[in-house]
Amino acid sequence: MRAFERLVRGMDRIAGGLSERVVMQIGSTDYEPKNCDYFRFMSRGEIEALYASARVVVCHAGSGSILTALEHKKPLVLVPRLRQYGEVFDDHQLELARECRNRGTAVVYDIDEIESALGIAVPNAIELKGRESLIGRLKEYLDRLDGESKGDS
Repeated sequence: MRAFERLVRGMDRIAGGLSERVVMQIGSTDYEPKNCDYFRFMSRGEIEALYASARVVVCHAGSGSILTALEHKKPLVLVPRLRQYGEVFDDHQLELARECRNRGTAVVYDIDEIESALGIAVPNAIELKGRESLIGRLKEYLDRLDGESKGDS
């Protein structure tokens, strides 16, 4: 699967016009941002500190990223990795992102719309009753998607 260069390039373009600091995790992406700070990988503690200090979190629709943003009660803008670009094997991130949007925990946008999303992202409406509760809900949702993809109802 391809690295999420589509999001890295898009956020870098937007970061050039923002008056606030932007920090990105770029992982194994070949493109290196010109308009913001970036890193490839960090320890969990270092990433937690970045989430804690962020005004808003823009990320793919991976469950770990979503959970961390929700734990820190940060506005969340999701840009799902998509199968059509070879970023994932299926569109499970799109489904998870839609579920988060429907529950009011995130706004979901395409890369071309991130800039407007940054202005309307609001603190998450979900009340966290502990990480395990949210993990359980995400697991149930993913299990349901898996069952639907196998033809179960």
